[in-house]
Amino acid sequence: MFHILLAEDEVPLRKLIKRNLEMRGFAVYECGNGNEALSLLEQKDVDLVIADVMMPALDGNQLTQAIKSSDADLPVLMLTALSAIADKRKSFEGGADDYMTKPVDFEELELRVRALLRRYGRVSKQKIQAGNTQLDFVSKTLKVNGITVDTTKKEFLLLFTLLSSQGRIFSRAQLLDEVWGLDSESLERTVDVHINKLREKLLQSDVAIVSVRGLGYKAELK
Repeated sequence: MFHILLAEDEVPLRKLIKRNLEMRGFAVYECGNGNEALSLLEQKDVDLVIADVMMPALDGNQLTQAIKSSDADLPVLMLTALSAIADKRKSFEGGADDYMTKPVDFEELELRVRALLRRYGRVSKQKIQAGNTQLDFVSKTLKVNGITVDTTKKEFLLLFTLLSSQGRIFSRAQLLDEVWGLDSESLERTVDVHINKLREKLLQSDVAIVSVRGLGYKAELK
């Protein structure tokens, strides 16, 4: 799953963008200013940053410069109400990779985000091979021994999350956050139900989903 850091100080707009990105299959970390964004980047593995230009504490242009000075391969998309050429020039000269003006067209935002991910080769991270089992995040396809196995979107995302960090133990709460979203009202029991269905579909797979008593689940090769 692609992880996006969204830095936007207008809370209602930030929540709206976050919800729309999650509906399109992205995981989103949110914050309200550039300093919070830098702090999150030290804690989280992020594939792309969306930053508003006009933010308190540290604005989007300053944030972009800080990001690019430490990780030139992390794409940054600027999101702002400023549409003058001079404003765009300032952002691009500061290291921004793309620039969108508000109000946000969410279909266009998705297209621009996916284009940046392809440009920076992040899409290659979205394919997993584990023994005889293959997962392709872009097409949401699970194959075992070259044969496609039907999964629901949540089942696929759950397995992809587990295999993205093979051997790592995920709590039910962590899996809910990753797959269903931070604002989900789903119960942790929902994870158990999806895990059981996945196990049935992985009988011929080299991958096993292991229960770790009192902690959660992990994926490993049999």
